[in-house]
Amino acid sequence: MKPVKCIVTALAVALLAAFTVSAIAANSGDRFRVAQASVGDRVALVIGNASYPDDNKKLTQPINDAQALAEELRRSGFEVIEGKDLTKQKLEAALKNFYSKIKPGSAALFFFSGYGIQAGKQSYLIPIDAQIWLEGEVKRDGVTVESILNNMNEAGAATKIVIIDAARRNPFERRFRGFSAGLASLNVPRGTLAMYSAEPDRPANESDGENSLFVSELLKEMRSPGSNAETVFRNTRMGVSSASRNEQVPFVSSSLTKEFFFDKSSARLDVKPPPPKPPVEKPKPPVEKPRPPVEKPKPPVEKPKPPVEKPKPPVEKPKPPVRDSIILKWDALIQADPNNPDNYFGRGKAWAQRRQYELASNDFSEAIRIEPNFPESLNNRCFLRAVMGQLEGALSDCTEAIRLRKDYADALDSRGLTYLKLGQYDSAIADFDAAIRLEPKMASALFGRGKAKLKKGDRAGGNADIQSAKSIDPKIAQDYEDYGVR
Repeated sequence: MKPVKCIVTALAVALLAAFTVSAIAANSGDRFRVAQASVGDRVALVIGNASYPDDNKKLTQPINDAQALAEELRRSGFEVIEGKDLTKQKLEAALKNFYSKIKPGSAALFFFSGYGIQAGKQSYLIPIDAQIWLEGEVKRDGVTVESILNNMNEAGAATKIVIIDAARRNPFERRFRGFSAGLASLNVPRGTLAMYSAEPDRPANESDGENSLFVSELLKEMRSPGSNAETVFRNTRMGVSSASRNEQVPFVSSSLTKEFFFDKSSARLDVKPPPPKPPVEKPKPPVEKPRPPVEKPKPPVEKPKPPVEKPKPPVEKPKPPVRDSIILKWDALIQADPNNPDNYFGRGKAWAQRRQYELASNDFSEAIRIEPNFPESLNNRCFLRAVMGQLEGALSDCTEAIRLRKDYADALDSRGLTYLKLGQYDSAIADFDAAIRLEPKMASALFGRGKAKLKKGDRAGGNADIQSAKSIDPKIAQDYEDYGVR
């Protein structure tokens, strides 16, 4: 569902940080500019290790992935240190240089793509000159993710981001273990956002293409304006999981206490400006004043009514035209490339997140016109049509999205909402069941299934689902009320 679920689903890794910001009112009363930290307050070390002599062939993707991510981070204002095929000595030197550039209160990001091995419940990143035949030699030649995080923390980084794509099946581990155990779970210090390419204790399968599936999804989400880093990582996890049919599910751990954005322009102070409020309230007294004259001359009683109604449209009209920096960015992309469906899809998501459902639906429709086989746009338009009560159209959209992409949890969830609003409770439960099998912690599907069960008289099952959903997302009941389900 996600319009809001995107969308509610689309920089693809929102990374940026807990900086001190100050808001300056822009021309309109509800826009603000934020003073951002300097480039020196964002530093990243990006490493791709591909040429391991003990391997029978060179890895194809780590170098490409590291270069692509480094370019994206530079566009996001990071000072980037790059490393390629590093030995243990060069890896330690690069880390030392990285730590020296971290300023107190800054944001620091570490990315590694190559081989990693779990040993002693810790994850070790392996340099290209490692000589590993026994498990004890992993600790001698590798560098732990925990030690890197601790050093970033000690250097004063307020926001610490680590991205590790190292859960590959490797030639070293087979010598002493006989199988690949993936990476270990990670305990992170406060102010940390971490992501592994695969969940703990499970290796990731290799994918085809210039970039790995994991980094491709990550870059796509980092380039999506308006998303904070946690949202970028969460959407990356869902994208990889969906594309791999749940064979690869990235691991995400967060202890952030403040929002961090890869795209600096997306970081805005959440301040409600007082100036707009008086204008909305002031027209009310004049509306009341004409009433005494209206009562005296009965014939003109009908005349004052239009002025009473007229103030209402001006209150509603400003909402659609409010185009903040994110919407304006998508406007510019569409103007530059009007035949790119991804641009309309991105702006549609942004409108949906702002509850401008008609505008969002129009953009998804335009994306579908340009690219009819676009399951994400079909799903999002389905969801919006369900919310707006256009249920037959919603059902058609979701069914087509599911036809185009099998095991599409979001579309199953959206169609479940549609069936729920249509009163077809068995069909709703079937779709919610399918979505939950794919994503067991999907709060919207659990809540929707609970509502459908209650409608069928299953109070115990319905209440259990609703409580489970609320434990995952405390706001889910309010969301469903907004969708028109009570």
